[in-house]
Amino acid sequence: MRICSTLRVYYKFLFVLAFLLTVPPNSTAKAQWIEAPGKGWVQVSLYHHDTTNRFDEQRNVEPLFNEDGRSITTSLILTGVVGVYNGVDVWGQLPVHRLSFNDIAAERESFGLGDPRLHIRIGPSLFGISSPIPIAIRGGVKFAIGDFPIDSEIVPLTEGQRDWELLVELGHSFYPSPLYAVAWAGYRWREKNEEIERKPGDEFFAYAALGADYDKWVWKLALETQIGEPWVSFTGTRIVLSRSERELFHVQPSVGVKLGKGVLELGSRIPLAGRNFPAGPAAFLGYFYSWN
Repeated sequence: MRICSTLRVYYKFLFVLAFLLTVPPNSTAKAQWIEAPGKGWVQVSLYHHDTTNRFDEQRNVEPLFNEDGRSITTSLILTGVVGVYNGVDVWGQLPVHRLSFNDIAAERESFGLGDPRLHIRIGPSLFGISSPIPIAIRGGVKFAIGDFPIDSEIVPLTEGQRDWELLVELGHSFYPSPLYAVAWAGYRWREKNEEIERKPGDEFFAYAALGADYDKWVWKLALETQIGEPWVSFTGTRIVLSRSERELFHVQPSVGVKLGKGVLELGSRIPLAGRNFPAGPAAFLGYFYSWN
């Protein structure tokens, strides 16, 4: 029974890692501007994370719960934006995950669609205001397309509940220098999962990056964080799970080359600190393409 419960707890961490990997930062500074009607961009990204360690509730790096435990996350993410009105664009994302958790007892794996996300972004031009820098308000929802099974032998592809997000995006070009900076900060409200009678903790998240765009090459160095509140259990009486808070701080270096009409980017996500998250670096490869 203890092993089953421990596995279910870890599966939540594993899915959260997959969720983070479905929010790839955009490859160029252009992506921070609200797209004009009919214009847009798409990005296809492949992420891979393979670890035997985790951040525990005391923020220490320790081996995974089970003997010889190993988690492997591979995600293919399609992200796209299209302008629909002056000062308004629509942002969508669809992930496909291959999640596995192996230990001395068994090998467990799931493959399929993850939770899609849909956002609307608005900028000052919607109200006839001119802004010298990219600034926007983005809000949207993460849909739950599956259930979170109460089964220690099944690795879930979803947490089984909706999330709502609201964030502010900023950007700045240091022209004529090739340098640019982008940043955003937001809050995520998480609904209750009725099937398991638990509500994941709401979360604050932020991202900041400095990059450069040359004739052929691009590079970027980003810092990203996520800080969550405790989960709440509704099995019987309402109980705040005080040691369930989740935190993650990581650095993300990347380099890219302009290829065809887009940018091919290679990078890594390197955790600096965390709490109740899988540890270890992740690698990603992405291609960014925009059209007029």
